[in-house]
Amino acid sequence: MNPHLGQRVLTWGPAEASVVVLAVHGRGQEPEVMRGLTARFGSLPARFVAPAAAGGSWYPLPFLQPMEANQPQLDEALAAIEARIDTLLDTGTAAGDLVLLGFSQGACLLAHLLLTRPRRIGAVVLLTGGFIGPDPIKAPAGTELVGVPVLLRSIEDDPWVPAHRVAETGRLFEAAGARLDVAIAPGNEHVVTDEACTTAADLIRRLRPRSG
Repeated sequence: MNPHLGQRVLTWGPAEASVVVLAVHGRGQEPEVMRGLTARFGSLPARFVAPAAAGGSWYPLPFLQPMEANQPQLDEALAAIEARIDTLLDTGTAAGDLVLLGFSQGACLLAHLLLTRPRRIGAVVLLTGGFIGPDPIKAPAGTELVGVPVLLRSIEDDPWVPAHRVAETGRLFEAAGARLDVAIAPGNEHVVTDEACTTAADLIRRLRPRSG
């Protein structure tokens, strides 16, 4: 059994909202961290769904370690997020109304998932993260990410996520046809800037709720 699928899921925001944000927390965190982060976005016409990782982390070692060193937890985490996405789509959320939001380890997980198992969604917000593993990967060859807005934000000297990996991740999304917005702010702390929050909120607001 996948240990991540037995964990609690925190939800907030208007239950009737058609736009749904799947919010994936970082290492050693709980879903409440994502609720606190999105409070900085201001009021949004969106429902938020934040699953908890087993033991507070999606995989055990830093994301630049060899892939096999993070197994089997990494594959379990990727499968768990895919299952969460499938559940949302199967219960009435349209693909174009689904936003994937991740911070730190959560952003790494989402970046890797979308670049290795791409799928059509409404938008992507990755705050301080990049694809997983020490080796380069290829941009996906399909059309699933064409036109999808992808927002990447990070800090120049972040202690955990090198700026070059964030930039490389952005290039892969761009090569896959996504509409990329990437910016790396000066600093050396593992934080989300006010600019990142404002821009993410604007992106989510542009996904207009369906009528009728």
